Amino acid sequence: MTVDEIKDLIRGVLGKIQLASAADSVETVEFDEVLKFPELRETLIGLLSPEYNMFLSSVDWVSPLPTTFRINLKNDESFYLIYGTRSWIAQVEGKKYYLANLPERGRASESIASILRYGSKEKPSEDNEGFADLGGETPTETPAETPEETPPA
Repeated sequence: MTVDEIKDLIRGVLGKIQLASAADSVETVEFDEVLKFPELRETLIGLLSPEYNMFLSSVDWVSPLPTTFRINLKNDESFYLIYGTRSWIAQVEGKKYYLANLPERGRASESIASILRYGSKEKPSEDNEGFADLGGETPTETPAETPEETPPA
């Protein structure tokens, strides 16, 4: 390869990178709370991905001490991020995950992915579509008849 071919190759790669970064900056929507608290942004990136804003509808600052944020997802579900003394705590469906621990961070991400996929576990499932409704009645068993005991003679 000549020097000119290498320069052309570098220009082509840099051009693609600049186009990709320009496209990313057009679609991103930053929330006020995320702009005020850069640590919150890093935590959201760690839990969801750098494209976290595609999954969020809003971020609410719920409490000043301990600093608590409600993260509202686009499927009308939410979870909380709490800034603790040592690290962030994610509260997803009532369970707390301490994000300083790598395994708990992974479990928190899985729980968030679950509510993104299916919604809250507390809501009734609508997976039974297409099945006949039994009307809430359950069949009852009749007691088996027992032969009458005869007194010993």
